[in-house]
Amino acid sequence: MGSTTENTVEFYQNLGKLFYAIAASDNNVNELEILALKRIVKTEWSSFEDASQIVDVFDWLNVDQEYDADICFKNFIAFKHRNEQMFPDSTKQLISKTANEIASSFAGRNKSELIMLARLDLEFKNEDEK
Repeated sequence: MGSTTENTVEFYQNLGKLFYAIAASDNNVNELEILALKRIVKTEWSSFEDASQIVDVFDWLNVDQEYDADICFKNFIAFKHRNEQMFPDSTKQLISKTANEIASSFAGRNKSELIMLARLDLEFKNEDEK
């Protein structure tokens, strides 16, 4: 990624926030969403150093349950805006794939998840148009 270790850890922490926001957008994180996240991090993100931070932050937010999904989403977007170089197309595609798998893991995607996924998709598309 070409960034400092601190930025890399912060990158994965913010992904944890994003994926928590997707799962918690309907005010309920289901066990299947947690399992989907853990599976995809293990299979798709394992080649990335510090990717375990994704699950650690997700778990912490889920256990604490004091954080609003929308605030977590906005925190991710703010981090992305400050660190666009950390989001090449391949990374954006993997983020979108992960978010969609989490949302689809329990009884399909609901309205809250669809809205948040659309916001993420728009964010990535708007950046591509700049």
